[in-house]
Amino acid sequence: MIDARQYDRDGYTTPDQTLAPEDHRILGNAVDQLIADNPALRPEQIVCPHLAGGAAGNVKGDTSDIFLRTAHLPLITKAVPALIGPDVILWGSQLFAKRSGDGLAVPWHQDGHYWPLDPPETCSVWIAVDPSTVENGCLRVVPGSHADGLQAHVEGDGDGAALNAAIDPPAFDESNAVNIVLKPGQMSFHHAKLVHGSNPNLSDKRRAGLVFRYMPATTTYDRSYPDRTQPDGHIVHYATRNLYQVAGNNPGDNDVIRLDGN
Repeated sequence: MIDARQYDRDGYTTPDQTLAPEDHRILGNAVDQLIADNPALRPEQIVCPHLAGGAAGNVKGDTSDIFLRTAHLPLITKAVPALIGPDVILWGSQLFAKRSGDGLAVPWHQDGHYWPLDPPETCSVWIAVDPSTVENGCLRVVPGSHADGLQAHVEGDGDGAALNAAIDPPAFDESNAVNIVLKPGQMSFHHAKLVHGSNPNLSDKRRAGLVFRYMPATTTYDRSYPDRTQPDGHIVHYATRNLYQVAGNNPGDNDVIRLDGN
């Protein structure tokens, strides 16, 4: 069961349920293939692998259907409505794979700072492909920080980090942060305004996680939002991205696709 009360209070929740072994195996193989097909891209920064070509149009390979199928698994699509309401749209995804020895840190940030959403409401579902541990740079969150709204972010060049904008650390109490340790196939659900980040991976074990982004259908996806340049130089396009209805109906203004054809 998903703990909606913890999600509302703390901005995240980590249920005990994991992907079915076969679903996890298929996902893991697809992640390995995606990384192998794209040696020129930092594996922490492959945006929208569920779309052919990714968000920048430069992601190679033919694994997008597997990621899109994973995003529609009932284990996920039945849990997310309990957190954000019955009408749910998949609008984004990202691979965060930290290589062993030189996996990039993710600075303290709030996801809602980056996104073309009004209001900036999203539930991110972080799926552990590998074991995610303190040693290999697991996700770290500041419980309850989502309740303070979006904070100012300082733009930088992203040198040595997987993102190029970060919250000024004095804006929150880092000592309250907790580590989200996950076993393979386990998931963490977190709010778009939750302050979170992760340390670099200096261990000898890879830490790969795949994140899917779901928004309530009452949120509007703004296709006029300017493109964003990632720290490694590739550009994330927003204007032509497919949106997928994964639960409920579409009472808002978004143009959506339903895989069931209804």
